[in-house]
Amino acid sequence: MNKPKMATEKGVPSNSRVLMLLSQLERMNGEAMLRDVETARQVTAKILHLIQTQEKSGKEVMSKGSSGMEVILASLENSRDVQTTLNIMYILSELLTIGRGRRVGVFVSKGGTGVLFQILVSASNELPPSEELMLQLHSLLAKVGPKDRKFGVKARLSGALNVTVSVMKQHLHNTKLLLPCLQVLRVYSTNSVNAISLGKNGVVELMFKIVGPYSKKNTSLFKVALDALGALLKSKTNARRVVDSGHVPVLLALYLDWHRNDTRHRCMLIRKGLLVCLRNITNIKLGRKALLEADGMRILYNSSTECLPVRTLDPLVNTSSLIMRKCFPKNRLPLPTIKSAFHFQLPHVPPGGPVAQLYSQPPGVDDVVDESDDNEEPEAETDTDNEEDKDQCNLNDDIETDLNKLHPKRTIGCPFEELKVYQKFFSELSEDFQDYSFELSKSASTTSSSTYLYSSSSSSARFTRPVMVPTAQAPSPKQIPDSKDVCNSVKEHQTLPSPSPASSQTPLDLDAIHLRKDKDKKEDADIPTPDGHAAPPSFCRSPSQDHMIEQELSHPLECVSLEDKENQSAEAGSERVRNEGSPVNNLRHIQSPLLLGGFPVRRVGGGGSNVGSDCGSEGAEDEGGEAAVLEVPDTAQLLPLHDPDLYVEMVKGTQSVPQYAEVAYPDYFGHVAPTFKEPLLERIYGVQRSKIFQDIERLIHPNDILDKVVYDIDHPSPVIEENGESLKFNSQFESGNLRKAVQVRKYEYDLVLNADINSNHYHQWFYFEVSGMRVGVTYRFNIINCEKSNSQFNYGMQALMYSVQEAISGRPRWVRTGTDICYYKNHFARSSIATGGQKGKSYYTLTFSINFSHKDDVCYFAYHYPYTYSTLKMHLSKLEAMRTPQIYLRQDVLCETLGGNTCPLLTITAMPESKSSDHICQFRNRPLIFLSARVHPGETNASWVMKGTLEFLMGTSPLAVSLREAYIFKIVPMLNPDGVINGNHRCSLSGEDLNRQWQNPNPELHPTIYHTKSLLQYLAYIQRAPLVFCDYHGHSRKKNVFMYGCSVKETVWQSNITATSSDLQEDLGYRTLPKILSQIAPAFSMASSSFVVERSKESTARVVVWREIGVKRSYTMESTLCGCDQGKYKGLQIGTRELEEMGAQFCVAMLRLKRLTGLRNHQHLLDLESDIIGTHSKPVSSCTTTYVLEEDEPSFLEAIDYSAESNDDDDAEPESDLCGEVQESFDQLSDSESNHRD
Repeated sequence: MNKPKMATEKGVPSNSRVLMLLSQLERMNGEAMLRDVETARQVTAKILHLIQTQEKSGKEVMSKGSSGMEVILASLENSRDVQTTLNIMYILSELLTIGRGRRVGVFVSKGGTGVLFQILVSASNELPPSEELMLQLHSLLAKVGPKDRKFGVKARLSGALNVTVSVMKQHLHNTKLLLPCLQVLRVYSTNSVNAISLGKNGVVELMFKIVGPYSKKNTSLFKVALDALGALLKSKTNARRVVDSGHVPVLLALYLDWHRNDTRHRCMLIRKGLLVCLRNITNIKLGRKALLEADGMRILYNSSTECLPVRTLDPLVNTSSLIMRKCFPKNRLPLPTIKSAFHFQLPHVPPGGPVAQLYSQPPGVDDVVDESDDNEEPEAETDTDNEEDKDQCNLNDDIETDLNKLHPKRTIGCPFEELKVYQKFFSELSEDFQDYSFELSKSASTTSSSTYLYSSSSSSARFTRPVMVPTAQAPSPKQIPDSKDVCNSVKEHQTLPSPSPASSQTPLDLDAIHLRKDKDKKEDADIPTPDGHAAPPSFCRSPSQDHMIEQELSHPLECVSLEDKENQSAEAGSERVRNEGSPVNNLRHIQSPLLLGGFPVRRVGGGGSNVGSDCGSEGAEDEGGEAAVLEVPDTAQLLPLHDPDLYVEMVKGTQSVPQYAEVAYPDYFGHVAPTFKEPLLERIYGVQRSKIFQDIERLIHPNDILDKVVYDIDHPSPVIEENGESLKFNSQFESGNLRKAVQVRKYEYDLVLNADINSNHYHQWFYFEVSGMRVGVTYRFNIINCEKSNSQFNYGMQALMYSVQEAISGRPRWVRTGTDICYYKNHFARSSIATGGQKGKSYYTLTFSINFSHKDDVCYFAYHYPYTYSTLKMHLSKLEAMRTPQIYLRQDVLCETLGGNTCPLLTITAMPESKSSDHICQFRNRPLIFLSARVHPGETNASWVMKGTLEFLMGTSPLAVSLREAYIFKIVPMLNPDGVINGNHRCSLSGEDLNRQWQNPNPELHPTIYHTKSLLQYLAYIQRAPLVFCDYHGHSRKKNVFMYGCSVKETVWQSNITATSSDLQEDLGYRTLPKILSQIAPAFSMASSSFVVERSKESTARVVVWREIGVKRSYTMESTLCGCDQGKYKGLQIGTRELEEMGAQFCVAMLRLKRLTGLRNHQHLLDLESDIIGTHSKPVSSCTTTYVLEEDEPSFLEAIDYSAESNDDDDAEPESDLCGEVQESFDQLSDSESNHRD
């Protein structure tokens, strides 16, 4: 009697012959198979024949509803006859050969792997074991192993490991049997515990007996053996065993032999396998040492150089490069300490804080480098059943899962009595305007009744340090006076009257100098005066005017000259000099030499001068006998908020820790945004590899390295020969950051950045001056102590350069510059003191090449468009001068910083129409908008966005008028003045990230945060919490402009927590503003925005203001430092014009928000579900980092990781978007990959 018909695939006849045979085989399982051996052989042979000859038979067995696989496995398990077993093995081999991985997956899910191991162990007990059976078993296991995640554990527990090793040892010369055994061994070895066990059993030595020198025979065997050996050597125990056995020179010799003989490159995989073995051995310190002693660096360098012309050999070149970089001896940074070169004494140091740890090191401890560069840990001898799950990305455990914390609860931490003091900052809420004449204000210009914080008189009174400004050509060395001459010149200046600058050689006092404008043209000039009496109709340049900038620069403007105050009428006509060859006809003429308050100032280069020298006093004339003149382009019509002389006055009132006494040219001249587009830089194929090879050459050819220090703020004034062979560097000015410059080769320099003050890390912001360059040569700059594991410099971003010669020629602007840009891990070791105890970490190098256009130019380089604290003060002064009677503008000093600088607080709104109670009531009850920026000094783009916001708010356009009438704006434009002034990247003088202090700010250490939070707490107490809070930031590893906000619902959706519908009740209004921005601002990307609350961000402004103050529209607006990959600016790097436009668009969005909040039909802006579903969010690994949506960039495929450990984690970056490990993909290491992905 037949059993019920086996379930079959739809369309397959139920009386199929193969299914009938399987039914017959199923009935024989058990004792029947042992009794009737011959029948079992015949049935299995017939099934095999059908499967071999009829494709449909295999499909019937493997169809979804079929139980054919169970029957075959049961028969295999019960069979005791070798031939029957072999027949079944052949059947399985046929079935699993086709169908790709699905059939193998079915086989594994039915327990097939365990059955095969059971048969393997049983067969090994037979004497002698059947070679054919062993061959088929291992062939099947080789197919199944890669698909079974627990294969290694099953093999070890069943005892199959030893069986395979035994078979290999017995059949070392039987290539046919050895090949599948090696294939299985390769899979065994991927399990780390198995690899250690196999190493103990002598398998590593066995592999060296199989692998041999170049041969055209057995290449497949060699390839698999090397793959297995490579897998075994991932175990550090096995790697040490190889080193101790002296096999590293053997591997190098084998590689060299195959490299020389494989001239047609047909055995590239074998050569790659040898390199992989070397790569894994050099994961340990002993391996690196052995490779160096065996002259491995030279062997790999020479062989790689020979491979370079053949693109198909790129995997060999890149793997060789990785090994060489790993073995490159770890160098210490050329610094005495990694702590900042500048020290600031704090009023008190909180115990346990970062500063306390920084200065708790015992005296004499070298904090730059550790004794060991290794990070070797003892390997575990045990593993878990799901150890492979380690490679799976877990949900981000940084997401806040505490529902109590996710629901904002207004909690004011201090009593109202303490907050009453902040009432003085909100006089607009109680102002009655009874003493103000509205009729008079409509017809007459007024001077601001506000506090003019930054007047030159007040700043000069409080600060009299000499300030060096750009002046004129530098004298020849023989004309440079010594200090005695300078003193004499100052004394003489103080006692003698100052004659006309046209004939005088005596320095001029700044106080005796003023700006005079040509009377004939003064009325035509649309330039406001500092006292506010000549405000222009509009000072916010519209985008439609942008294309006219070059024409305006070339247009004849008024002539401005610096003259002696006592002789302002004498020889006025002769002072006017026109440079016929310059595209700018409007020039400032600064007579040289010029003294500020009786002190000598810095001179500038031009026309072949020596740059950077102190100016002379008496007799400082050029060879022609006339005083040198620097012609400065007057860009006032294009930059209404910029005034060089006002900037100098502002610098006088700026307190810096290093006591800076110089002014950088770009900050003095100003920046006019270029009219041309600056596209993202296309990455050239092989650029990183060529840079790395140049680095490796330092070890191969040490005699070619100069290693000459040309700039060092730890040891000022290094001796530089005036032979023109070295560039000159300088960073001793506001916001400057460059600690040391070392000339490595004739045209190559290693640059070291300074850490934030009271810190030993945060190396990212740079701003420095270069002079003494030649034309027609390519200089290479390497910034060698970067810390982040990846950078937008790998994805099209360029550094910025400002040329003084270009500025003098009428093009005063920062431009994106540099070629051959890449960012990669280098050979400079990071101390465990700086990495939280982790050893073996390295710094990263940002390298770029530059060709200078002008001989003896003075050029500046910066990470992003600089925006100094003095620039802010200048802009605020100019804004106040431009105030119209209809604008309510007040500047207050919120507090004084640790460094003694003031933190300005602005209030901007519209004046009430009249004194009537209705108008006064409307004025007082306008919603408040609270804006802040620049809490992180290195994020200068935040200040440019804020500048755009301020200019729009102070503008005269109807939109600006409406916006002021709708809201009261409270603005803290720079939350971290001290950090900005002193060239920090992230911290204040307290050595802490101020955006992590909002939960519990200290009034002494974090005054700006403490008082800003108190302002918000005061508003919350009087029931006037802001409608919107937005903190402007910059983002270094993502493109576009985007927002981070706070949402309960979106946070819950991205976590594993369960919540009731009442827990998820939330006003979706928090999405309105970013949604509006995505519609009107071309640089804004809603897809890049996120509204998830993370634990690591609970002390940031965004989260604290949302949670404690109760502002549901609390945002961080992040602007890219790089460029855009969507919208109108797709493929372009971002510039100041786009950043200022973003600030203006934020204002427009606020106006739309006002209009929309009064409507009920704007639900289309809040379509939360469709937005979330349409955005490909992905959980990221469990390192502490900002939860992100789909990353802008992939993990960089070119090998950038070569530290001592093979799985170096990325450093978590606050507000970063790249998380997890940079996976090594050695089959995709070429530079071209980044071009395809970028």
